[in-house]
Amino acid sequence: MPPFGDGPALSHFEFWPAWKFYAPVWLWIGCLMVRHRSIRAPLVANPGFPAGGLVGERKSELFARLSGPERRHLPEYVVVDRLEEAIEEQWPSIEAAIETSGLEYPMVAKPDIGCRGAGVRPVRSPAGLRQYAEDFPKGEKFLIQRMIDVEGEAGVFYVRDPGSKSGRIHSLTLKYFPHVVGDGLSTLRQLILADTRAGMVSQLYLGRFGDELDRIVPMGESRRLVFSGSHSKGAIFRNGNDYVTEAMRARFDAIADAIDGFHFGRFDVRFADFAAFQRGEEFAIIEYNGAGAEMTHIWDSRTTLLEAWSTLFRQFSMLFKVGAANRKRGVRPESWQSFFRQWKREKSLVDQYPVTG
Repeated sequence: MPPFGDGPALSHFEFWPAWKFYAPVWLWIGCLMVRHRSIRAPLVANPGFPAGGLVGERKSELFARLSGPERRHLPEYVVVDRLEEAIEEQWPSIEAAIETSGLEYPMVAKPDIGCRGAGVRPVRSPAGLRQYAEDFPKGEKFLIQRMIDVEGEAGVFYVRDPGSKSGRIHSLTLKYFPHVVGDGLSTLRQLILADTRAGMVSQLYLGRFGDELDRIVPMGESRRLVFSGSHSKGAIFRNGNDYVTEAMRARFDAIADAIDGFHFGRFDVRFADFAAFQRGEEFAIIEYNGAGAEMTHIWDSRTTLLEAWSTLFRQFSMLFKVGAANRKRGVRPESWQSFFRQWKREKSLVDQYPVTG
């Protein structure tokens, strides 16, 4: 990964309430609705994705759309339907599914429906997975996926106009995972609170360590504070737009070709070798989404508020443009009733998921 770089620990708007930060963006969206004479254009940005991928999409359904040779970038996974029965009764079938798939610990468990890293946890043992399954909402699905346990992670925001043969990477976000290092005297809680950045947003980290918080961390031992590459869960984002290469763009053209109906969205990828990733090689797609994706480099603490808003204005302008083009090609959006039903369900589920790792 490129050097982390200097910058303030936090930008002044980085953890503003959503209503405050996004208010001008919503006004811009209203202007776009008038300009395109369409309220529902974003819902057809990615034909075949539920609501264009704006809300409610299932990871398992999106993963199933990735076909051909490019599927090699997708780590193996199994889908678990958490039944209404007690975990003691369902556990043997979960173990059998894992054995059949060839997956081995450690693995990653994640909800089939979700966003911003909600409910994503590393599971390093059968006991950890069993606890995750027990805590998961009954009647809902989650994925168990091969863990790509490397430090390199990035968000690749890609857009291709309908009918075009190639697209463009409009945003590359490099993600860094904060660590604290033990001094043999301080507890994990004290190390988090004393950290320049982590101490300012300690609520993002303290809830996931339980009893470990009050244990002294041995001298020199490094503790990673978050597994999920989500800004809202504590990962640190940096603007990587200067590192985009033509080889990288060409690779994501091929991946977009392999996903039926994909034009607009973000791929979250992990890699061990950044130079290989720039060549379009040796990376894994751990997740991707559609119209609800964001150019996440705006959460680099060096980004100004006006730069962040300008980026989002451009993002939504592209979203409406792509959706309008698909409408002209005959794609029909789903109803508002369906959209709000999916939005309410996703919002309700996120509040029920196990604590993010």
